[in-house]
Amino acid sequence: MIKINGMVHREALDDIIRRWMYDEACPADADLITRLVHFNHVYMSRWLAQFSGRIFRELHGEELSLRPVRIKGELKDVLVSDPRYRNERIDELIGDYHRNPGRYYRETPFHGMLYFRRRNGGEECVGSSRIKRVRRLAEKSARRIIDRLFVMIKEHADTLADERALRLGIPRVQLLTTPEDMMEEFLAAENRLLDDLKNKRSIAGLGDELAINDVAGVKVTLEAEQQGKLTALLGRLPDCEIVEMERHSGRYNATNLIVRYRPPREAILAPPLGRGFLDAMQGRGFSPDDANRAFCEFVRSGEEDVLVEIILSTYQEMLESEIGCCIHEDRIIEQRLRQQYRGPLARNIQCLLEYLFTFPSSPSSCQCELGELPIKLWNRYLPDYFDEVLKQLFHIPTFTDLD
Repeated sequence: MIKINGMVHREALDDIIRRWMYDEACPADADLITRLVHFNHVYMSRWLAQFSGRIFRELHGEELSLRPVRIKGELKDVLVSDPRYRNERIDELIGDYHRNPGRYYRETPFHGMLYFRRRNGGEECVGSSRIKRVRRLAEKSARRIIDRLFVMIKEHADTLADERALRLGIPRVQLLTTPEDMMEEFLAAENRLLDDLKNKRSIAGLGDELAINDVAGVKVTLEAEQQGKLTALLGRLPDCEIVEMERHSGRYNATNLIVRYRPPREAILAPPLGRGFLDAMQGRGFSPDDANRAFCEFVRSGEEDVLVEIILSTYQEMLESEIGCCIHEDRIIEQRLRQQYRGPLARNIQCLLEYLFTFPSSPSSCQCELGELPIKLWNRYLPDYFDEVLKQLFHIPTFTDLD
């Protein structure tokens, strides 16, 4: 159903998502989902650093300095602090940002790395890398599933309309359908799908693969006359292959590349796990040796390749995407507003996926076995209920607990 192609053990993660949608969680899922999320994050962090560093060094022919960032404001400040070149539009963007920086989503979490090369005695930012945050990954996964289910419900509603036209003995094109009839047929189709989920009946089309290829990403800033250097580089690297290239024009001008990459697994596994991660795993019953051994086994038994997204743009277009006419955060909000299907099933899927990806970071993941799932897709809940589910996950007391 959902293949998150920047991760390894993609089939196992896909299987958990599918089973949880049918309320078929297993007790061992507590340990499995924790490994899938945490081990993948460590592995992605390592191979993405290796991949990005190599790409930027090859492009610029020199060692680069790195700077970790935690919020988008740090990235935006770097972009405006020392412009590569000036023109009227760039001056306008930088002036607007300095006058009112709070309008530009500066506090957006951004767990990434900035890359700098030496220029005129200073430093010039040539790009960045990042791993999509768990909340955004859950949101995107849910949106893909919701869109697929919406299409399936509409198709079944159309079938009901065809049957109604057949009973009336008229062609479908001559069928006069009131808004009330359309709503009734849509709700009937939705209820049938909910009944299939509840009774664990296989749903045709739900198993079709939905791919997410941008969980790990790199942004490369090159001017137009230099951009061919990137595709030439990727073409000659033996462990890389461009599998998709899409050029965007309009408000958003950039080239998106999806690259298949085979990380050097043994070199990536050579350094031991960091102290912070070992402490987190110790709370789950892992000694340092056990955690390192489990991590190595996890990586070695996973897929040999991963997919990574590279966004290639000029400096000015990078500015546009961060503080200009196509701000990334604005585009995220637009995506949410464009979602057509917003019924109880859609909300349940969003909350189930958020619960699934949040669970590994919660104290509840330290329990040996997973209990009953708190969200069933065929039930109806108020938003308040989902708030309580997340509070319980992190053992946050409610007002009644404080009496």
